[in-house]
Amino acid sequence: MNDKDMMRRALAEARAAAEAGEAPIGAVLVGEAGEILAAAHNAPIASHDPTAHAEIRALRLAAERLGNYRLPGTTLYATLEPCAMCAGAISHARVARLVVAARDPKGGAVWHGPRFFEQPTCHWRPEIAEGPFAAESAALLRDFFRARR
Repeated sequence: MNDKDMMRRALAEARAAAEAGEAPIGAVLVGEAGEILAAAHNAPIASHDPTAHAEIRALRLAAERLGNYRLPGTTLYATLEPCAMCAGAISHARVARLVVAARDPKGGAVWHGPRFFEQPTCHWRPEIAEGPFAAESAALLRDFFRARR
């Protein structure tokens, strides 16, 4: 599996979120051998949980599956630049690589806002890559929110 395949899967999760009335953001966590450990989408509304972002849900599912809160050697694919909360969780989980489709100037914390991984208080920094399908991810978000205005 390659970055395009994994981001396609994350986009499918984002579409599922939109169909459920949640912000269309998806995440997929992949192990060292290329196996999908977890896939999730945003669900704070349905779960009544403000922390139920796609990235955190994927990290939780994988940690439970592996029986370890640390996820070394993994790659996380996210359709949108993670917020500060998600960036913190990625750091604590020791994710090796983060692949992001679309940048988020309003709420992102990787290239925008607090630039979480650049802070001296950040103890673990994943390799960060801009992934494929940025335009598709941004359009999905734009269309979702435009329909709600």
